[in-house]
Amino acid sequence: MVEAVMIWNEPNNLSHWDFHIDRDWKIFAEMVVASAGAIRRINPEVKIALGGISPIDPNFIQLLGSYGVLDAVDVVAVHGFPLDWNHWSIHEWPGKVEEIRAVTRLPIWVSEAGASSFGAEEVQAFGLEKTAEYLLPAVDRVFWYSLLDLPATWTATTRHKESEGSAYYRHYYMGLVREDGTPKLASSRFVPELGICQWFHFEDPRLDTALQWLRRLNVRYLRTGISWADWFRPNSHRWFDRQMQALEAYETTLTLCFTPEHMGLAPHYTSPPRDVNDFVEFSTWAVERYVPRRTPAPRREVRELSSNEVKSPVGAAQ
Repeated sequence: MVEAVMIWNEPNNLSHWDFHIDRDWKIFAEMVVASAGAIRRINPEVKIALGGISPIDPNFIQLLGSYGVLDAVDVVAVHGFPLDWNHWSIHEWPGKVEEIRAVTRLPIWVSEAGASSFGAEEVQAFGLEKTAEYLLPAVDRVFWYSLLDLPATWTATTRHKESEGSAYYRHYYMGLVREDGTPKLASSRFVPELGICQWFHFEDPRLDTALQWLRRLNVRYLRTGISWADWFRPNSHRWFDRQMQALEAYETTLTLCFTPEHMGLAPHYTSPPRDVNDFVEFSTWAVERYVPRRTPAPRREVRELSSNEVKSPVGAAQ
């Protein structure tokens, strides 16, 4: 069951939104407000989450609030990786949450928090334990990133490349499960109160392995996504259907993200769209297909008129 639809991912991070093109994030804000409106018309019950921000920046949240974005969504989400990429200590997690709580009344979710096993599996296990300790009492949802290691032959979805050294290679070691399907030390420290964030590539061969491990770890909350860019691939609907049907048992946060090259102001998945209504169309399709309203719309009360109140229609013969 989809409990929330998340609009985009890390919009204040150049790896996911090109703010050199959208310098003041006005295009992004317009896209979020328009998409949220469309989603509510289809299913007013589903939560709408603002794509998790990275870095954690209260000024960015205030900027989006000035554009009306916070009035359009139900949840503000943040991401943090203090043991790998952020310039702050893992012990600062509670303070980072409070920085955002100070600028919005909306609930705060941590839609990605994780640690790589790049240096040592013990570091990742420590990171998981501290993440659970600091964040589970503080927010309603925490999603550990991630379940599966990224295969060595794949490309990480980031602007960091091999020249960045460990900043790039750490992406490959974020999972609780190695590429060969065997568990790491941190998997034994996972608690079901945490959720899992697991992205699936188009026609991802790891889906069945992921399902086995989700069951084995007793996962309840899951965050994943479907790609707007992949929507234009042959047989995309078949793959999306397979993925979403396989994940039906979980309380899922469904992220909608990534610009098709032919629809962006630049030919890149991070580009703002030329027309935000193109993303609204995709959002509408995704919610109608995967997040239908589960309770009937309230029936309108119609009062039966008495015989004395019945009048002839206007223009009828008297």
